[in-house]
Amino acid sequence: MRLKGKRILLGVCGSIAVYKSVFLLRLLQEEGAEVRVMMTPSAQKFVAPLTFFTLSRHPVYTDLWSETGAWSEHVHLGLWADALLVAPITANTIAKFAGGSCDDLLSAVYLSAKCPVIIAPAMDRDMMIHPAVMENLNRLAHRGVTVLDSDSGYLASGLTGKGRLLEPEAIVSELITFFQQKELSGKKILITAGATQEPIDPVRYISNHSTGKMGIALANEAFRRGAQVTLVLGTSPLNPLSGVNTIRVHSAEEMFQAVKAHQEDQELFIMTAAVSDYRPDTYSEQKIKKSAENTSMQLNLVRTPDILAHLGQTKNDTQTVIGFALESENATEYALQKLKKKNADAIAMNSLADAGAGFGHDTNKATLFCADGTTQDFPLMTKNELSARLLTVIREKYLT
Repeated sequence: MRLKGKRILLGVCGSIAVYKSVFLLRLLQEEGAEVRVMMTPSAQKFVAPLTFFTLSRHPVYTDLWSETGAWSEHVHLGLWADALLVAPITANTIAKFAGGSCDDLLSAVYLSAKCPVIIAPAMDRDMMIHPAVMENLNRLAHRGVTVLDSDSGYLASGLTGKGRLLEPEAIVSELITFFQQKELSGKKILITAGATQEPIDPVRYISNHSTGKMGIALANEAFRRGAQVTLVLGTSPLNPLSGVNTIRVHSAEEMFQAVKAHQEDQELFIMTAAVSDYRPDTYSEQKIKKSAENTSMQLNLVRTPDILAHLGQTKNDTQTVIGFALESENATEYALQKLKKKNADAIAMNSLADAGAGFGHDTNKATLFCADGTTQDFPLMTKNELSARLLTVIREKYLT
């Protein structure tokens, strides 16, 4: 009965996956939750409200207007719930939530709710990856909505890919985790993420393909668990949750100075940023022009600050330093060398040789090498899930 006493408002949208919501309702009840159900008009075309009424033993909310003509039910429902869980949520309702539209009971409750909001998307593969849907999900996540990843597999359209609603057991597990005590409450964590840029002239620079997804996922997860998170973020098109203290930087030197400025009172450092190892030794104030006579150009490069090594060398007895290592060959050997050379407490290694791992992907695969000789493998999973798994291991091993 891990959800005993929790009041869950279950929103159901029009998707073939609605049948899973029936099982989800049952599982929530088995965990002790008190559940009320709201259905959009399109959801009722897949499953009748009577099904949810019979199982929940409470009226199912389907309309802004009650039989008595009252219109303020959305306010009362939003105040009643400990959490608003929308599963499945469709592209249409995601767009309503993101844009602040309010033309049905569910969207009205979302806009007036004071409780946490958790959504589980379900739609066809190409809809799931459409830029408009991804942008709306990112907007909601930035506002503090917990967005559960959809599963990959066989879809109702006959296609195979991402877009399946998470299985009810997985959704309940996520909800239980959400309500667990903030295990990182009071902990101060500094994370670096994204790429650095080393300028050559006003229009050119040296950089890499990092998007910052892994580090931002870690920052968001740590914040959800109650930590005070400082994110030193290099080049990235993404934004973390609004509660994360984010410092935007460009160059390796700027990132180094930002880390040093916040170093003293941190308990945990997680270095995921892809920091340029070298920068041009000179900077041209004007754009370097090509000419017919010069068919090549030589850049003299010098080392940038080694942020991970600095932290490893200067950490105190209460601080833990975790590095990341992305390798293209001899991954284990190089990761272990980095662990020792940088005096880190652990190195999370991933390899470009592994499909779905590394820069730009929504997924990642890692092995955590610890200075005490222990290792732990994490198979291919979403970066959000990997962040949760890594933080659990790090907390149990270093922050207890």
